[in-house]
Amino acid sequence: MAAKKERPLKIAAENRRARYNYEIGETFEAGLMLTGTEVKSLRTGKATIAESYASVDRAGELYLVNANIPEYLQANRFNHEPKRPRKLLLRAREIVKLAQGTEREGMTIVPLKIYFNEKGRAKIEIALARGKQLHDKRETEKKRDWSREKGRLLREKG
Repeated sequence: MAAKKERPLKIAAENRRARYNYEIGETFEAGLMLTGTEVKSLRTGKATIAESYASVDRAGELYLVNANIPEYLQANRFNHEPKRPRKLLLRAREIVKLAQGTEREGMTIVPLKIYFNEKGRAKIEIALARGKQLHDKRETEKKRDWSREKGRLLREKG
């Protein structure tokens, strides 16, 4: 029997600034409650999660706020609202851990990327993160520039 090929994850949206603006702590994989037109729109890859965040409400449920999934053009009148809050599906223990991190330690829940897994389900990777100060951002930039320069020097010699 032939071995199955592993399908690569199709990334629908990525928050590349999150790793620059935040110190990323623990990461979680959550499901998204979406409508049909939102899934079709995500597959086109035009969604943005750069200004979005997740928050826990009073009922103990986790919501993705301010994520922009544009309207699906062929959906006509059955379209969705682009910036509506979307419920995230996690285990109760994980939601409690996220809620405690935001309340006690002053951390935020930042979405890192939205992707489709092997089964074709839309998933979101979220992280418990702490905001970086300006001097931390400068330090990160120096490290990145030095590693880039080091790679150039090694290529020239080698």
